[in-house]
Amino acid sequence: MQAISLDMGGTHIGCAVVRDSEILAQFSLPSHQARSLESLLPSLAETLHSLLAQTKISAADCTGVAVGFPGIVDVRSSTIYSTLKKYEDAKDFDLAAWFLREFNLPLRMENDARLALLGERYAGAAQGYDDVVMMTLGTGIGGAAMLQGHLLRGKHAQAGCLGGHLPVDFHGRICACGNIGCAEAEASGWSMPLVAKSWPGFASSALASLPEIDFKHLFDFAEAGDAVSLAVRDRCLEVWASNAVANIHAYDPEIVVIGGGVMQSADSIIPFVQEYVNRHAWAGGSRPRVQAAKLGNYAGLLGAVPLLSEVFDVSAA
Repeated sequence: MQAISLDMGGTHIGCAVVRDSEILAQFSLPSHQARSLESLLPSLAETLHSLLAQTKISAADCTGVAVGFPGIVDVRSSTIYSTLKKYEDAKDFDLAAWFLREFNLPLRMENDARLALLGERYAGAAQGYDDVVMMTLGTGIGGAAMLQGHLLRGKHAQAGCLGGHLPVDFHGRICACGNIGCAEAEASGWSMPLVAKSWPGFASSALASLPEIDFKHLFDFAEAGDAVSLAVRDRCLEVWASNAVANIHAYDPEIVVIGGGVMQSADSIIPFVQEYVNRHAWAGGSRPRVQAAKLGNYAGLLGAVPLLSEVFDVSAA
């Protein structure tokens, strides 16, 4: 199968032409300064036509367009329930009609973490597994779950994809979702700097010298022995590990796949989470394997083929 694939991140839109498990051509389109999704469409069309030209494939040779969207999406009816404060106009814009006009191709849209899970199961770390939980650690904490080979979606399209919004501290911070103490509110790209700045001794920490605090510097400074960095890093590790256990108890997976930008430090994260899971997860005598995602930023793009291959009973949507 050949397809056009898009992964709509917070700052970039990954664009690709794929054939089965191979990315034939790809480009990352900056989107952080975009006023709206509609304002990006001319650049998006130009990018996708250019990629098709590079591959010498016409739109007519493709089965369809698969889009991973950063929000709550019902793939069965192409309904966007929540944009999570990004691409706010997408709820009222008919993207499916636009793709039909521009490329004469049908659109199938899914939550971006679910699409990444499909990609990892199709061509990455979750190959051969039917029961999978995926956690994505980045600006936020995304999640997706697959049971018996089928993505978990639920009546309101939010089942499984709110894994980062399971509470890990009921006395914790208020999350962007409105809940208290979500894993995302305690240890994500947007919340970790707030945690670090409120840590005792922060003013004398190496972190205080940074214009922007990120996970790369946090892990580097912790490795170098900075006390505050070490304490905040260890707290993040415990939050992620606790969140993994919560997802295991909720969905009973064979494997937990962890991806996202933070996984540049996978050598520190994966052993910690696996050991924590081994100690604390109730799994009927068998502990799920914890595995780093293999496909990186390409996971969502490679989820296009399995997504477009799914058959839905739209009457049940």
